[in-house]
Amino acid sequence: MNERSMSSVVELLGPEGPLARELPGYEHRVGQLLMAEAVERALKEGHTLVCEAGTGTGKTMAYLVPAILSRQKVVISTATKALQDQIFSRDLPAIERHLGLQVDAALAKGLTNYVCLRRFEEFRGSAEAMRPRYAQSLELLERWVKETETGDGSELVSLAEGDPIWSEVCSSSETRRGAKCERYEDCFVTRMRRRAEQARIVVANHALVFADLALRGHSDDQGGALPSYEAIVFDEAHQMEEVATDFFGAQVSSSRIDALLRDLAKAFGKARSGTVLSIDDAPVVAEQVHRASLAFFAQLASPRGAGEGGRKLLPKDEWMGPVVEAYHRLDTALEAAQRLCEANRRDDAIGAVGARALQVREDLALISSSDAAHAVTWVEARAKSTAVGSTPIEVAGTLRTGVFEKTPAVVLTSATLATGGSFGFFRSRVGADSDLVGTEELLVPSPFDFESRALLYTPTDLPDPNDPSFSQATAARAAELIEITGGGAFVLCTSVRAMGIIHEALGRVLPKRPMQQGDAPKQVLLGRFRADGHAVLVATMSFWEGVDVAGDALRLVVIDKIPFAVPTDPVVSARCRAIEEQGGNSFSSYQVPAAAITLKQGFGRLIRTQRDRGIVAILDRRVVVKGYGKTLRASLPPAKRVGSLEEVREFWRRVSATG
Repeated sequence: MNERSMSSVVELLGPEGPLARELPGYEHRVGQLLMAEAVERALKEGHTLVCEAGTGTGKTMAYLVPAILSRQKVVISTATKALQDQIFSRDLPAIERHLGLQVDAALAKGLTNYVCLRRFEEFRGSAEAMRPRYAQSLELLERWVKETETGDGSELVSLAEGDPIWSEVCSSSETRRGAKCERYEDCFVTRMRRRAEQARIVVANHALVFADLALRGHSDDQGGALPSYEAIVFDEAHQMEEVATDFFGAQVSSSRIDALLRDLAKAFGKARSGTVLSIDDAPVVAEQVHRASLAFFAQLASPRGAGEGGRKLLPKDEWMGPVVEAYHRLDTALEAAQRLCEANRRDDAIGAVGARALQVREDLALISSSDAAHAVTWVEARAKSTAVGSTPIEVAGTLRTGVFEKTPAVVLTSATLATGGSFGFFRSRVGADSDLVGTEELLVPSPFDFESRALLYTPTDLPDPNDPSFSQATAARAAELIEITGGGAFVLCTSVRAMGIIHEALGRVLPKRPMQQGDAPKQVLLGRFRADGHAVLVATMSFWEGVDVAGDALRLVVIDKIPFAVPTDPVVSARCRAIEEQGGNSFSSYQVPAAAITLKQGFGRLIRTQRDRGIVAILDRRVVVKGYGKTLRASLPPAKRVGSLEEVREFWRRVSATG
């Protein structure tokens, strides 16, 4: 590091620092400096910091600079790949360029983000690759694989999101062979892990961090998914609980077993021309697994096990009779496939399939034997498959012992962590409440002028959200608001069904048909939205956060309902029941604060810079007429509150005139 790197965060980020001297128009932010100093303390003293940093604080710089200056091995973890890529490709280079710091950083993503050279070559030479559905995508891949240095699929912007070819060629925990693979030395995952071992700053994501936690098993061994580290920063920390909940559970789907059987057929088919013996039973065993899988998932998807519309509870007493019989037949068939592969494990590809069969068996065993006091077993009938899973009711204990009580310094930050000015709800949900760990709290408000630049419209004259006419009424009111602003609108819905109804209704009355989530990949839609300047986009929860449209292109955000978690979801229901059994009120202590954080994320789409202005409309009358509405409103930025369209028009005339 050079001499400047030894400076303090105050010297680097303060009003007399290099950013203020070198960047035209740079504005010193007091909140950023407060947060940076708090991060610096946490890293130096070894404690936990919980920091809500409002939009515009500059929180990314506020934790990156102290992390670099600390000279510690620090993991930066994000919830989304978009922020992960932004930090590595934009923010860290900016620090090097403008602050004169030498940044020793590596990017680490989950296995499925990287192309597997072995699988790519196998797929390219297979009959499957000749199918017309893969022709264009395969051509793109062939050119890219020759040029890429990282193998990270995010570079392939021309490949459509969800293109089926990626699942055929990407790495995964089930297909990776490690040092046995003939492509191990030039493998992109191998390169990524070696670079992460060497770097001081590792930019990762929550799922990879939790995978590392699970592999280490709370011990001090070095066998994790990440190298050992001295400190960790969780950005987008409000998503920690849900990511951990998904990760620490187990699930098996019919499509997962189908993929296993396809790879089994490929492995044995390729081996027929080699030296592997005793493979004639492979088609018979594969058919047995296929039939047993069909029967098992058919039992689960029956009316008593599951239905359309999300996860359905699978009570313990369902694991008897026809269901348990079908499970045992599937387990027996999978065991036969596993043993067949083990008998031919001289072939690495066959051995890898055998290991996957064992993993499926172990996951099914965990699901079938889950303790109802600590986990929820569920079934979900999806469009093309059925899944069964077991999900932990709470992850706070796992994170408390595995992260906060084990890692010297932990920083948790997001624009939305507090509810009603308190971090109590968030800390209890993620385990950041250990008596063994010192914790500092910091709430840094946004520097933006919400009082004069933003308006919160909360009408009370629309139907109740449970009324069948609510979505149509929402569309009509949204159309009136869109007319006021001349477009530039996100219409954010709490369900796919509502999105469809509102999109169709708006399409009949607006002069230009609105865009809808799913019409194109997310980044393509956002690009079109920004370029248009007057567009309308109707979307669901994936556009509530992690979406940044600065400037006048987005000037209206319409939210149809308070984003309460679905009460019939088995995991939500179990969490509420656990709170009630402990004498608490699940609605006020879980549902309301969780909704407040999500609502604040939706509001946060509007104002992204000092010059932004606009309107947020929450069309759910409960935010005003219900007692809990006060808590929800108190968690939102201090924009002026109005209840009539005329007040909305007057506000828009004023801010449009002043610019």
